[in-house]
Amino acid sequence: MSGKIAVVGAGSWGTAISALLAKKDFSVALWARDSKLARVMQASRHNPRYLVDVLVPQNVLITDDLGEALEGAKTVVFAVPSHAMRSIVQRVREHLISEALILSLVKGIEVDSLMRMSEVIESELPAEFHKKIGVLSGPNHAEEVSREIPSATVISAHNREVALKLQESFMTPYFRVYTNSDIVGVELGGATKNVIAIAAGISDGLGYGDNTKASLMTRGLAEMTRLGVTMGARPLTFSGLSGVGDLIVTCTSRYSRNRAVGEKIGKGMTLEEVSRDMRMVAEGVRTSLAIRYLAEKHGVEMPITKNVTEVLYEGKDPHDSVSDLMTRGARDEIELLREQEWG
Repeated sequence: MSGKIAVVGAGSWGTAISALLAKKDFSVALWARDSKLARVMQASRHNPRYLVDVLVPQNVLITDDLGEALEGAKTVVFAVPSHAMRSIVQRVREHLISEALILSLVKGIEVDSLMRMSEVIESELPAEFHKKIGVLSGPNHAEEVSREIPSATVISAHNREVALKLQESFMTPYFRVYTNSDIVGVELGGATKNVIAIAAGISDGLGYGDNTKASLMTRGLAEMTRLGVTMGARPLTFSGLSGVGDLIVTCTSRYSRNRAVGEKIGKGMTLEEVSRDMRMVAEGVRTSLAIRYLAEKHGVEMPITKNVTEVLYEGKDPHDSVSDLMTRGARDEIELLREQEWG
């Protein structure tokens, strides 16, 4: 392979993707915001904060100099927290070459604007880049991808040629990449499932069983799909890797920070205590408010999401949330069908 790829963000996912691309013989630059972290990684070829057992290949340039990382890069990959995306894009844009493709790995919604990450990027870049933006989302824990455990994902973009180029760049024998033209659905699936995973973790923390978690995941998927379809997504996208696939792994995996946050909350910790206890704040904590605001804006009923935000931010007792969810009014499971299917 040829062409330089710059990965912006040296967290767990940025580190894992840098290693994956380097093994395909790309020239890879990994930008770390923290100068000390960059120096340690340069010397040891390991990320001491995230994925400590993963060797970063020698053909990955690790730097805290954004200009150096982006110089000549034909693909720029964003792997930063959602709340930092806008400010980082503002710094990146002056270094982009005209032919650069842009890929977001970030699963979140900007709370102030309620924009998806591709929309945030588009709003900060010149028009010439708008059709060159793609997103990657799926059931992809960095801990497993970095160990070459077989995984699959989805890349979406408005432009098919862009999606196919990115697919070719990221596909490996252990990382299978599919394309999907539904960028709205792919991004919303990745963001909303984090909120449902917090609910699943709360269930674990309260000591509930598999029945409870399965019910939360299934009804959570219904919430995700309702919001997505209202915002222009295709319902089938939520049955794919970036929807139910990502939902399953985030609600069940030991690597899931969102599930872990929920479990700690379910065991009686406050959000402030959880934030102090965890090195990385789970995206779903911030995203939950944005998803609730989106639901209210579009008139979409999302009771699980609403209860998660009430527990996290309004001090609601998780037991009361369970009671409220279980005693809601009776209804048909497949809401789109309603009475016409009864004949």
